[in-house]
Order: sequence, then structure tokens, then C-alpha cells
Amino acid sequence: MSYYSRFSSLCLLLFLLSEICYLSKADVGTAAHYTPPYIPTACHGRDISVFPSSNMFGAAGEGVWDNGASCDRQYLVRCISAAVPRTCIPDKTIQIRILDRALTAVSRPSIPGTTIVLSTTAFAAIANASASSINIEFQQ
Repeated sequence: MSYYSRFSSLCLLLFLLSEICYLSKADVGTAAHYTPPYIPTACHGRDISVFPSSNMFGAAGEGVWDNGASCDRQYLVRCISAAVPRTCIPDKTIQIRILDRALTAVSRPSIPGTTIVLSTTAFAAIANASASSINIEFQQ
């Protein structure tokens, strides 16, 4: 076997292994949604001017809150599954900004104790809006 064919075989093997063993840098959690009034008490006092015009924002659950360090962090979020089949919008990823703490948010989340609570606009962008919670993949 020539050097070239060994090298080609090794490259093919490495490529196949990389496809099988895809390593994701994302975390997995749950998301709920909340409705107005949106008042970012934990991160920005009561300054509503911080809300993006796209309404793509959320509140950090306790696992993401990080003692307030999550304020203004941006996350890529996608729905990966839900209790009800066909709840997720396939291949849809959104970018949100954390503007509050879920535990102290003025509006209560549809399900307490989730990783991230999304605005109704952000939630509806990745899942059926009638769902109360979804399983998500997210990364900063």
C-alpha cells in the first residue's frame, strides 16, 4: 500500500469518525415562555428601553443566571423536542438576549424552573406557541 493510499484511507476514516462523533459545544435545557408586561427588574431596573425591537429576548433560569453575570448575554437557542410531537419548528435557531431573571420576572413563566424563559415572540419563532415548555439546545 502506497503512502498516498494510506494517507487517503486515514483521512477518510477521520472524516467518518468526525461525522459520527460530532462534538457540540451547546448545552441542553428547557424553555418556557412569558407574556407582557416585560419589565427587566433584575438586570436593568425598570428600564424598558433595553428591549430589542425584534422582541427576541429572555429571562435566565437559575442554572443560567450566574449571579447576574448572564445579564445582556446573547444565546443561540433551538428547540430539540417537546412532549407533544411536531411542536418544534425544524432547523430554526434564534438569537436572544438575557434581560431578566426568571425567578424575579414580573410575568410568570408558563412552566417554573426552566433553564430560559423566552418572550412570546422568541418562543413562537422556534416552537408552537401553544406549548407550555420545550427542550432546547443553547449556547452563548
